[in-house]
Amino acid sequence: MISFWPRPRPELCLGIAPRLPLESSPLAALGLMMWRPSLLLLLLLLRRGAQGKPSPDAGPHGQGRVHHAAPLSEALHDDAHGDFQYDHEAFLGREVAKEFDQLTPEESQARLGRIVDRMDRAGDGDGWVSLAELRAWIAHTQQRHIRDSVSAAWNTYDTDRDGRVGWEELRNATYGHYEPGEEFHDVEDAETYKKMLTRDERRFRMADQDGDSMATREELTAFLHPEEFPHMRDIVIAETLEDLDKNKDGYVQVDEYIADLYSAEAGEEEPAWVRTEREQFRDFRDLNKDGQLDGSEVGHWVLPPAQDQPLVEANHLLHESDTDQDGRLSKAEILGNWNMFVGSQATNYGEDLTRHHDEL
Repeated sequence: MISFWPRPRPELCLGIAPRLPLESSPLAALGLMMWRPSLLLLLLLLRRGAQGKPSPDAGPHGQGRVHHAAPLSEALHDDAHGDFQYDHEAFLGREVAKEFDQLTPEESQARLGRIVDRMDRAGDGDGWVSLAELRAWIAHTQQRHIRDSVSAAWNTYDTDRDGRVGWEELRNATYGHYEPGEEFHDVEDAETYKKMLTRDERRFRMADQDGDSMATREELTAFLHPEEFPHMRDIVIAETLEDLDKNKDGYVQVDEYIADLYSAEAGEEEPAWVRTEREQFRDFRDLNKDGQLDGSEVGHWVLPPAQDQPLVEANHLLHESDTDQDGRLSKAEILGNWNMFVGSQATNYGEDLTRHHDEL
């Protein structure tokens, strides 16, 4: 097996927040970045042996690499029957919404009022909440888990505490410090780690939009969660192609696609689900029907077009609360419909409002 310590640190190589237990980091990483298992993770899975079963990163019916936007809430959107649970979780975030029952209606409305002020200040500060400001707030609450993971990683990467993460800081924190020309001389499977380092540097350069080799918090977020940023789309596609395209012809053949999901034992009959995946490849993945996936088709597969859920919910809340039909919400209109926004469930806003929210 690979010696994980002192270098590199696998939880950082996987592009996730540090400090995960070593034995849990591959599966935890899959939950955060299922679209792209790292070279390290692939190596681990290969060494464990597939034994005729789908790889753990494959997911049900080959969806392991696909990035689907998480729903704003798992609750039924059933306003017609007075059930606003979906709206609460969409507006507050799921974890915050769980604590709403602890507040009185008066406390809920008071804290909602402070949220209204923040939404307006984060926008144009004109005293009204626009559709764009409402959408931005909903998107902000739904991304809290990403901000938390970046915050957890920030202290590990920003070793000189200057408020930015340089490429050398990230490289050394992840892989350990080496003198030039001595990279991974003391690590088993050095070539694998060199490939991982090259991929990470390429991803960092793509995330570093101003090209100064120093990542702001936003740029580090793009590095750790590229699937969330349109300008990182090409790197997601490139990494997926590199993982699957074993013959290096620039395309994913059907057998390469299947090999990423399933490894048969000698004499074993191909399971029905694998045959279904071949049909999925033919009917839905291979858009131009040439028998292989190019970069565009890979992108359509792993980063499928998605509905703008925060915008849909913002439109809904605006429509239900805009009593004067002027296309914007006053503080009075929002508080007048407070039950839909926060209802009898409420929040740890007392804690949330004291935190820094530079991202919004």
